[in-house]
Amino acid sequence: LTLLFLNCIVGLGLLLMIPLIMSVLYVWAQLNRETIVSFWFGTRFKACYLPWVILGFNYIIGGSVVNELIGNLVGHLYFFLMFKYPMDLGGRSFLSTPDFLYRFLPNRRGGVSGFGAPPSRRPAAPEAGGGGGGGGMGGRHAWGAGFRLGDD
Repeated sequence: LTLLFLNCIVGLGLLLMIPLIMSVLYVWAQLNRETIVSFWFGTRFKACYLPWVILGFNYIIGGSVVNELIGNLVGHLYFFLMFKYPMDLGGRSFLSTPDFLYRFLPNRRGGVSGFGAPPSRRPAAPEAGGGGGGGGMGGRHAWGAGFRLGDD
């Protein structure tokens, strides 16, 4: 709704895809602040800077940054009203997901958690000798040692 309202004021046009993607990216980046992400040519930095790096990169290559900036601002507004204000500042929760969306798109499915939660680590496989499937590394198949190319 905020994007539609800003579209009427600023006149972004009929396509609001870039601001919507940037707002979702901003929320993801704030929920995963400490995650290290890679950008062009292996540049690595924390995820909380990713929306601003994309905005700066688009400015450098000569594009309009209005869409990215509006997406970041809408994402910041959502993140503040959904997480910061109620949890950190003890305020009232203004936003909540409607129940009919949880019926169609459940928050948990098959052990996979929601939008911003990192996956849990799998327990390490026990070191078992023998077995094949890569030379005794505990694989599922006992295929044997095999033959190298060129051997008779």
